[in-house]
Amino acid sequence: MVVMAIRTFGPNAVDWEQRIDLDRLRRERLDRLHEALNRSELGALLSFDFANIRYMSSTHIGTWAMDKLIRFALLVRGGEPIVWDFGSAARHHQLFNPWLDHGDGKEGGKGGGKEGGTGGGQGGGPPTGARAGISTLRGAFHPDAAIGADVAAKVAAELREHGLAGEPLGVDIAEMPVLHALKEQGIDVVDGQQVFLEARRVKTPDEISLLTQACSMVDAAYEELYGYLRPGVRENECVGLVSKVLYDLGSEYVEGVNAISGERCSPHPHVFSDRLIRPGDPAFFDILHSHLGYRTCYYRTFAVGSASPAQRDAYVRCRAYMDEAIALVRPGATTADIVEVWPRAQEFGFPDETAAFALQYGHGVGLSIWEKPIFSRLVSLDHPEVLEAGMVFALETYWPAADGWSAARIEEEIVVTADGCEVITKFPAEELLVAGRKYWTVGGALDTRRESQSHLNTREGRGER
Repeated sequence: MVVMAIRTFGPNAVDWEQRIDLDRLRRERLDRLHEALNRSELGALLSFDFANIRYMSSTHIGTWAMDKLIRFALLVRGGEPIVWDFGSAARHHQLFNPWLDHGDGKEGGKGGGKEGGTGGGQGGGPPTGARAGISTLRGAFHPDAAIGADVAAKVAAELREHGLAGEPLGVDIAEMPVLHALKEQGIDVVDGQQVFLEARRVKTPDEISLLTQACSMVDAAYEELYGYLRPGVRENECVGLVSKVLYDLGSEYVEGVNAISGERCSPHPHVFSDRLIRPGDPAFFDILHSHLGYRTCYYRTFAVGSASPAQRDAYVRCRAYMDEAIALVRPGATTADIVEVWPRAQEFGFPDETAAFALQYGHGVGLSIWEKPIFSRLVSLDHPEVLEAGMVFALETYWPAADGWSAARIEEEIVVTADGCEVITKFPAEELLVAGRKYWTVGGALDTRRESQSHLNTREGRGER
């Protein structure tokens, strides 16, 4: 396989430049899923998870439906994806998703096969891979409506047709009525999530380009945020600003903006508030959004107006742990190698690794933000995973300051290359940035490296005797 250079493009298609090849993206994702399925002991995969459905079928109906468990998709060994989708969404797929036209004549005549078809088969029938169907709406349907049984019957019919009724069926996530109904059909239901995640673990060149493009959009959001930060703005206003920048740039979905400032920085609460940012505050942010399905997880820390010695020291240490980890990333290294350079939980105020989980952390990034591989002292030392070229993951470090309330948080997204790695999160983070207005005193520019209180005007405050 030819490895595409890591680069970004404009969002438009052009005739004068080879950009992201979406047909190739669809084909290679499905090929990798088939390969993972063939390596397993499963006869088929059944998905209710949006990211897995998209990876399998290249369909999407909007982020409003992500938490409703209303659609499902099936892939059998040697077969093509079948998507049962929500109402008119199925009809839309029939019209505009020709790669789902299997052309086997079951629900409309011959189509164009895996990469062809006109969306409708001979005689105007629908493609066999796009069908109307619905699951249990997280229990909102009346149990007597037997929606779960209908889902199971549809799946069982396909397994019987392909001679796989006696083979294990891998399921990623499902509601209890559906699982019960599948077992009533005599289906051996097992965990299928590992097969999906194994297929998604190493990214294709087009996936890497989309992930890099997603990061470039966050670069732009941080540029706007850096110019906006000042005393008096609220955390939720920062969230709104970032969201607008991303949606204006064409983001598909702003999954979240973690905005944390001042004394909220330690311990890290993982949720933004309406707190007013004050002079001398630390403020860190995590920006999570989706570009054509591909996510970001991208922290940056700022000081607002000025930074105290405690804040500077915390940032230096946080950055050192990041740099030590990045220096180890290459094919053949393991997640254990990375986490060994990170501090133990007890070194930064937590009783164990569960209590400190996700502060010194790493995770794969793709169609969801937490994929394989996982980097954590909680699991990686005992269960290391080997790094491979083409993996894309985020590494996150954190350090609480000695003042007891401020902290630093940094995150970089990394692509493993043939001989090392490349960082694709480009907004500056080598040193602590000070945002906000530049203040002037009678003696010149106010030193941004300062304590937040005015006791420095006394000899004792300056440490003089």
